[in-house]
Amino acid sequence: MNTDIPTSNAALNIPDSRGINLFSTDAFAEALLRAYLPQDLASHLVPHFAELGRRAGDELDELASVADKHPPELSVRNRAGQDASTISKHPAYVDLEREAYSTYGLAAMSHRAGVLGWNAPMPPVAKYALSHLFVQAEFGLCCPVSMTDSLARTLRKYGDPALVEQVLPQITSLDFDTLRQGAMFMTEQGAGSDVSATETQAEQEADGRWRLHGDKWFCSNPDAGFAMVLARSEEAADLAGISLFLLPRELPDGTHNYYRILRLKDKLGTRSMASGEIRLEGAYAWLVGERGRGFQQMADMINNSRLSNGMRAAGLMRRAFTEALFFARNRRAFGKRLVDMPLMQRQLLKMLVPTEQARSLMFQTAKVLDRADHGEAQAKKLVRILTPLIKFRACRDARKVTGDAMEVRGGCGYIEEWVEPRLVRDAHLGSIWEGTSNIVALDVLRAIRRNGCLEPLRDYVEQLLEDGVPCDVSRRDAQQQAVDGAFRLAAHAAPDENSSLARQAASALYHVVSMAAMRWEARHEGLQARTLLADLVLVHKLSVSDPFAVPEDAGVYLELLKSSEK
Repeated sequence: MNTDIPTSNAALNIPDSRGINLFSTDAFAEALLRAYLPQDLASHLVPHFAELGRRAGDELDELASVADKHPPELSVRNRAGQDASTISKHPAYVDLEREAYSTYGLAAMSHRAGVLGWNAPMPPVAKYALSHLFVQAEFGLCCPVSMTDSLARTLRKYGDPALVEQVLPQITSLDFDTLRQGAMFMTEQGAGSDVSATETQAEQEADGRWRLHGDKWFCSNPDAGFAMVLARSEEAADLAGISLFLLPRELPDGTHNYYRILRLKDKLGTRSMASGEIRLEGAYAWLVGERGRGFQQMADMINNSRLSNGMRAAGLMRRAFTEALFFARNRRAFGKRLVDMPLMQRQLLKMLVPTEQARSLMFQTAKVLDRADHGEAQAKKLVRILTPLIKFRACRDARKVTGDAMEVRGGCGYIEEWVEPRLVRDAHLGSIWEGTSNIVALDVLRAIRRNGCLEPLRDYVEQLLEDGVPCDVSRRDAQQQAVDGAFRLAAHAAPDENSSLARQAASALYHVVSMAAMRWEARHEGLQARTLLADLVLVHKLSVSDPFAVPEDAGVYLELLKSSEK
C-alpha cells in the first residue's frame, strides 16, 4: 500500500499562481509599452517592468495579503495623555510603501528626473503602465500614491512659486525617510458629491495666515504629510465661496498641526490603507491659487484621481483574468483541463474583453494627457471627457470581472487565503470614490454640454480607426452605424432634461473609443490580436443582438486565449 501523501499543487489539483511573473506572462504588456512609449524609453523600462512583474506575482503579493489582514490602527493619545493621532501601519504595508514610493518612484516619476535611472520626468503613459502592474499586487496603497502624485501636479499648477519650491521636493522625494505623502480632504457629512454644501470654514488672520475649522468625513491617508483641503473662505453660499488650501501635518516647530484624526473607517476593501475622519481645530494652511475658485482648482486633482481609479480598475481586472486563465489551464475536471471546455472558454473571453478595453482606454487617456500638458487645446478637451469615461465604465466592469474570477476558482476563490476575495472587495471602491457612477456619468454629459468635447472625441475616434487595422469588410457598415449611434445618443443625452440617459450614453462612448483604440493598437508588432478584441466589442457591446440567435463560430476568438498569456 502506498502511504505517500502527495504534496505538489499538480497532485492536489489546486493550481497556485504564486511566483508567476505578471508582466512576462501577459502577452500584451510589452507590446503595448512599445506601442505607446518612445522606443528608447520603452527599451529602458522593459527590464524594470519584468522585475516588477516577477515581484508583483511573488513577494509583493505576499506583503499585500499580509497587509490586508492587518489593517492600520489609530492611537488618539500618547502615553502622556497628549493628543497624538498616530496611525500604526503593519510592517508589510510599510514595506510596500517603500517599494512604491522609493524603489519605483510611482508618485514622483512625472515630476522629476532620476526615477528608475531615467534622466528626465517620464510621460504619463509610463507612470500609469507601471502603476497598472504594481496594482495587480497591491491596490490600497495605490490610492495614496495617486493622491501624492496628483497633489504635486495641482500644487505645481496653482501654488505660489515659493510654496512649490518648499513643498514639491518633499512629496517627490525618493528617500523614504524624507518623503511626505499627499492626500485630499474634501468629503463632509453633508457634502459628498455636492461640494457646494461644504461647511468647513477658512479664516484669515491679521498676519495673512489661514486657519481651518470643521470636520472632514472621509479622508484617505489621513496622516499624510500634506493634504489639499476645500474650505469656505468667502460669503458666497455656493461653489464661489470655496477655496483650496494646502494643509501641512507638522508646523514649522515640528509639532502637530491643529487637527485630530477622530477614528479610522472599517472599510469593505482597501483595508491595508487608512481612511479616517478628521476634525480641523484652527489648523494652519496655505491658500493655493485664487480665492473662491477652490473647486475648479481641485478638479484637476480629482480628475487625475479619477484616471487613477480607472487605471487601478484595469489592473484589478488584469490580475483577475490572469488568475482565472492560470487556474483554467491547470485545473482538471471530468478528465479535461477547464480551459478546454467551451463554456469556460466563453466565460474567460467575456472577462478578457472588458479587461483589455480598460487597459486601452488607460493608455489612450494617458497619451492624450501628455499632449494636453504640453498645451494642446484639443487634447485638453479629450482628457476632459476620456477621464470620466474610463472612471465610469472600467470601475463598474471591475466588479463583475473580479467576481467572475472568484467563480472560476470555485470554493477556494471564496477563501481569504487566495487573492480573489481581496480583488472583489477592492473592486467596489472604484465606483464610489471620486464620484459615484451616476455623478461621473453626468460629468461626461457636462463635458459635452459645457466644454464642447463631443466633436473632438468624434474626430479622435475617426482618426484612430483611419490609422488602425480596418475591420473586415463584412463588419464595416455595422461599425460605422455603431460610431454614429453612440455619438448621436451622447448628443441627445447632453441636455439636462435628458440626463437619465447619462449612463447609457457614457457606456456607448466608452465602447466606441475602446474599439477604435484596439484597431489602432492592432497595427503594432505583437498586438495583431487586438483586432479580434475590437470585433468582440463591436458585436457584443455595440450591436443589437438576438437573445435567441445561435452565435457565430467562436473558434477564431479562442486564439485570444492562446495569445493573452505566454
